[in-house]
Amino acid sequence: MFQGETAITIDDKGRLAIPTAYRDVVARACGNKLVLTYNPFEKGCLLLYPQGEWERVRDDLMARPNSIRATQVLQRQVVASAAFLEPDGSFRVSLPASHRNTVGIEKRAVLLGMGNRFELWSEQAHRAVIQQTLSDEDLSGALLDLRL
Repeated sequence: MFQGETAITIDDKGRLAIPTAYRDVVARACGNKLVLTYNPFEKGCLLLYPQGEWERVRDDLMARPNSIRATQVLQRQVVASAAFLEPDGSFRVSLPASHRNTVGIEKRAVLLGMGNRFELWSEQAHRAVIQQTLSDEDLSGALLDLRL
């Protein structure tokens, strides 16, 4: 559903304009309802889900036994910290200051379409991730036959 990389400017009020290429999908397929939360696996990154996909992720995570410490941490970082966003008439969404500050998103960010969700990266964190290279040792058996 979503793919591609878009440089984004965050305005002075902390708003992000949904890129034109995604507006129709967000309006139609997502019902103009998005959910923003932390990415527990990457510093400098927020996750932005269509509401339907978010509900699947939330329900799956909350069904896990919270007697396991890692589950508790994930539930707090992902579910408890979720913010519901609805684009305005200009297809802008307000990003909570707490989320922006925690991951270091200021005026410039990068929005990545990742299939069923978006990743919203601080510009610096995205640059660091993209500049990484993988060695043969980094690849598991499942990726050794991958052709790019």
